Amino acid sequence: MTQAQARIHAFEPRSRANGPGARFVVWFQGCTLGCPGCFNPTTHDAAAGRSIALDELIGELGRVHGIEGLSLSGGEPLQQPGAARALLDAARALGLSTLAFSGYTVEEIRDLPGGPDVLARLDVLIDGRYVAGERLATGLRGSANQRIQLLTGRYTRADVEATPVAEIRIAPTGDVILTGVDPLKLRRRP
Repeated sequence: MTQAQARIHAFEPRSRANGPGARFVVWFQGCTLGCPGCFNPTTHDAAAGRSIALDELIGELGRVHGIEGLSLSGGEPLQQPGAARALLDAARALGLSTLAFSGYTVEEIRDLPGGPDVLARLDVLIDGRYVAGERLATGLRGSANQRIQLLTGRYTRADVEATPVAEIRIAPTGDVILTGVDPLKLRRRP
């Protein structure tokens, strides 16, 4: 029997810039949407990143105390719906909230294989392709066309929009970790 795997770019046990409260974040590896100007292009190549057993990743999620939820990002989580569903189920079993960023719209996700199953497990979906000409980088939206979809009553729009746009953390290894919708502040608005 083969153990279920996910292809990930990275995971972060505790982040405050990827949804309301402290959150465990998984960045999936692989995205075929090709949004021009995407600020995370290293997550696009499906052959890059690393393969990890879902049981191992779920174990990491279960070992972190004091977090509020799980956030799925990427790459594109909906291009690995089985892995996304397994992580979301594990989060729910732990009493955690769930959030995902997707370049697909909620309407497109409803038509994707496994899409409705993933939607049924989410509290919040940030949907829509990144449009560089509509750059926003606040309230968890990279561009103004993206939408905050509140799929349950767990959060309000104000809760989601209050998420910091970026955070910098220095890991025990000395690695600098930048996360959020505007981690580098590449372009400032007047």
